[in-house]
Amino acid sequence: MNNLRFQVVAEAFKKKPLDVKTPAERPSEYFGKYVFTRDKMFHYLPSDVYTKMTDVMDNGARLDRSIADAVAAGMKQWAMEMGVTHYTHWFQPLTEGTAEKHDAFIEHNGQGGVIEKFSGKLLVQQEPDASSFPNGGIRNTFEARGYSAWDPTSPVFIIDDTLCIPTIFIAYTGEALDYKAPLLRSLHAVDKAATDVCRFFYSDVKKVTVNLGWEQEYFLVDEGLYSARPDLLMTGRTLLGHESAKNQQMDDHYFGTIPDRVQAFMKDLEIQALELAIPCKTRHNEVAPNQFELAPIFEECNLAVDHNMLLMSLMKKVARKHGFRVLLHEKPFDGINGSGKHNNWSLSTDTGVLLHAPAKTDAAHPEASINETLRFVTFIVETLMAVWRHNGLLKASIMSATNAHRLGGNEAPPAIISSFLGQYVSGLLDHIEQTSNLKPQISNLQREIDIPQIPDLIVDNTDRNRTSPFAFTGNRFEFRAPGSSVNCASAMIALNAAMAEALASFKQRVDQKVSEYSGKPEYSEGTGHTALFHAIVDVLREDIKACKPVRFDGNGYSEEWVEEAARRGLDVEKSCPVIFERYLDEESIRMFESTKVMNHKELEARNEVKWETYVKTVQIEARVLGDMAMNHIIPVATHYQSKLIKNVQGIKEIFSSSLFSTEKANKLSARNIKLIEEIAERTERIEQLVEELTDARRVANRITDIHQRAIAYHDTVCSHMEAIRSETDKLEMIVEDGLWTLPKYRELLFIR
Repeated sequence: MNNLRFQVVAEAFKKKPLDVKTPAERPSEYFGKYVFTRDKMFHYLPSDVYTKMTDVMDNGARLDRSIADAVAAGMKQWAMEMGVTHYTHWFQPLTEGTAEKHDAFIEHNGQGGVIEKFSGKLLVQQEPDASSFPNGGIRNTFEARGYSAWDPTSPVFIIDDTLCIPTIFIAYTGEALDYKAPLLRSLHAVDKAATDVCRFFYSDVKKVTVNLGWEQEYFLVDEGLYSARPDLLMTGRTLLGHESAKNQQMDDHYFGTIPDRVQAFMKDLEIQALELAIPCKTRHNEVAPNQFELAPIFEECNLAVDHNMLLMSLMKKVARKHGFRVLLHEKPFDGINGSGKHNNWSLSTDTGVLLHAPAKTDAAHPEASINETLRFVTFIVETLMAVWRHNGLLKASIMSATNAHRLGGNEAPPAIISSFLGQYVSGLLDHIEQTSNLKPQISNLQREIDIPQIPDLIVDNTDRNRTSPFAFTGNRFEFRAPGSSVNCASAMIALNAAMAEALASFKQRVDQKVSEYSGKPEYSEGTGHTALFHAIVDVLREDIKACKPVRFDGNGYSEEWVEEAARRGLDVEKSCPVIFERYLDEESIRMFESTKVMNHKELEARNEVKWETYVKTVQIEARVLGDMAMNHIIPVATHYQSKLIKNVQGIKEIFSSSLFSTEKANKLSARNIKLIEEIAERTERIEQLVEELTDARRVANRITDIHQRAIAYHDTVCSHMEAIRSETDKLEMIVEDGLWTLPKYRELLFIR
């Protein structure tokens, strides 16, 4: 029991939950405590400035720099009353994390002292070093200037003693170097295109908002056990380790009782998140041991993305306080479920949710009911058109070196983007494809349960398909493919831009047909429908037929689906570096440029960053695995081998006095000799594989083109890593447990 591993495990199992102090107020009373919310703006800003700021936030009006000083003064007063001494521009570079540089609220007062000061100029923009962040070649090292610019649509907030100001981050030459800038552009593009289409049905619609509700999955590991695993420390996942005899096969963790230590962590996290106006709603055990989920109430997309990035930082901080480490890697453990970040995406106006199914037919107002059905079908079908036209691009938007381990593993959506609609919505689309009769309505069904005490259930108009990466779930689409560690803005940028293009195309074609149909008797009022009605239905029929290949309600895990998807023309590529190429397809570039979300230069730069990030991720993993194999696994295995050899020698010495005893000694030694030989074979194989892995890295590193280098890492380096893991995991099952220095899965995966 002198093994450090046993000491670390024993300490982990002794830990008790921290006592978390609950605020005296109800959550609704301390919600947004550390956020410069509208009510605080109303209190700290002059009335005319407040009016202009709400116009910017609600109506997209351009920010008038003349009010910046007044806003900065109000923010500073509130912040200093809260004990704040510093401020920072908080932005989201292409690192999947956030960045910040803190400056104090002080300036020289001209009398040898300092004065607290914060001007509108400092609020509106700053100049971080652009060359030190991933930029894909847009900026050289000697061209360091870049700018962060305030995003007034996302409220400022306080972390510790610092006022954090959400900003975009752009190069001196104007290209976006972050996620927020293109996300805001994509939201504007959807707003414009969707509003134009909405006016076919509702003339008074002024704005369309994209809503996002993310579901954040994560693992918790005891901090001591985490620190004893170099692979978890350096890469966020276990690069080796034999699966536990018991993991998730009993389905007893999912929605199970939350362990006390975890409950204390969750409570602390939720309190701090609510104080930052992150509307945490749901928490529960996920499928795998030590896996959990947190989900908020839906929010406007830009704010939701900011809140998710903020929450991931907060989770890491709170977890350490409770003796845990949060694992946000998509596949930290082999053989059990990985983690995703399901993006529930929808569109809404001030009149309601555009993807919400219509109610039952109103006999008194049949035209209104038909209009509602037409609206619903239009936005469903054009979403499908966006997914169909840019199938490969959407996969590229969620792909990464880490998420590649999760997708297609019979636990997460496959690496093929298809959409599940359910029998009722599918039936409605099929019906419209054949006839212009829109009488079939989608509504909740009532299901009787033959238990007197239980009320009848209201059943949704769709079932759920866990194998679908893009499923319609009643009033939204659930994009299940994004990974747990990434900025979900990447997927939202691609989806929003594709949706804006689809809606713009729809409107253009409808307008053209209305022009053609107007005045013709067969499309006149006498038919019971207007030319606009016929134009919309005809375009919808075209699109329903066109996007049929992307509709799939079956088992996305089956091998048959892979073959069927390829026949349908869907993207079935599995190589991560190759999938990234979809960003530079002609149709992708045209779509991004036509919607003004990103230009060709920005797309090329982002792909450079993606390929470089892929290479660095695999490179680090390969180095760590080689080090662990040579400096942890082989020494432990050979030490055990030496003990076995001494054991065999001792047996032969003791039983060498007679012929019978010699035969008995040979039998006792046979098992040990077999183990000695197997250890020798496997350690020799590991040494050979590590040498081949190193050589493969060297060869790949000599490739100057980053795209081709990424492909080489995928095709050669990754396969050697898998082979090394196979050998080390078999040694783990052979070597004496007391000698094994690395915490095992059975210890990592179960919180006591």
